[in-house]
Amino acid sequence: MSLDPHGDLVALFRAIVDIESVSGNERELADQVQAALSGHDHLEVLRDGDTVIARTSLGRPERVVIAGHLDTVPVAGNLPSSIEGGRIYGRGSCDMKGGVAVMLAVAVATTAPPRDLTWIFYDHEEVEASANSLTRIAATRPELLAGDFAVLMEPTSARVEGGCQGTLRFTVTTAGRAAHSARAWMGHNAIHDLAEVLALLRAHQPEQPVVDGLRYHEGLNAVAISGGIAGNVIPDRATVMVNYRFAPHRSLADAEQYCRSVLPGYELTVVDGAPGARPGLDLPAAVDFVAAVGGEPTAKFGWTDVARFAALGIPAVNFGPGDPAKAHADDEFCLIAELFTCRDALAGWLGKG
Repeated sequence: MSLDPHGDLVALFRAIVDIESVSGNERELADQVQAALSGHDHLEVLRDGDTVIARTSLGRPERVVIAGHLDTVPVAGNLPSSIEGGRIYGRGSCDMKGGVAVMLAVAVATTAPPRDLTWIFYDHEEVEASANSLTRIAATRPELLAGDFAVLMEPTSARVEGGCQGTLRFTVTTAGRAAHSARAWMGHNAIHDLAEVLALLRAHQPEQPVVDGLRYHEGLNAVAISGGIAGNVIPDRATVMVNYRFAPHRSLADAEQYCRSVLPGYELTVVDGAPGARPGLDLPAAVDFVAAVGGEPTAKFGWTDVARFAALGIPAVNFGPGDPAKAHADDEFCLIAELFTCRDALAGWLGKG
């Protein structure tokens, strides 16, 4: 199977979806993307692991980075792709192979843009941040990520989504005293003590702050519970994992302090976290992009690599085909119309002098 970025966009998209690329298995798709980009005089094509980067070097005064990840979450009986009623179904169809198809098509067609362009097709986005290839490239070859503005082709239903939420995961552990369950009064049940923690989380009212004109919706939720060693032993230890999705006006330190204020008296152990990114829609490059593609920007719910670019001092937005609410769903799909909307909007903006 080979990818034809000059051909029919729907056929290109389905061919990309049909190449299984669960995180850690991106090699075949990366090979095909590299082959599809190679041989175009306006593009320098580079390879770093299973990340493919194509760049123009036309001496333009501004450089724009357009990025999308090649990997997907595990397949759930949803490959190969199928088409029904204007929708293309299949693993990765929403998150985010529609964006990859648009990127490929526009990259080869935009031969003399008024801005220099860097196209990044990267691996390991759907797993821990340390494995994300952008982490490696930022540390070893940061010049490849440099730019004045970035667009992440994450699914947004073909609308501009500014910034992204931060995320923090932490645990709360309660301690009890083990005993035989037939003599429960001689012990102390650590799992029962988690009821107070869960009650506080259940009663918590998530905030909906407005940041740079966009309204975010936070969330603080228990996502896993563990405890107990046997069916006849009173548990002496229990742990709840909590995930906090916070608006980008908070730093990681602010987010942690906020969680401690919601759960006073409990010891919180932070497992991992990533800061969000403010929308930055007042910056000239972002204003120009929004004006070119149209529509009313909204806040991005969830964390994306716009935060990674923001940390490098590069303002970034999310813009791509696919309903983000269907990301990772077994029946994920992408509307065919959104593929063309995103392709035409991106091509129009990049060709605008």
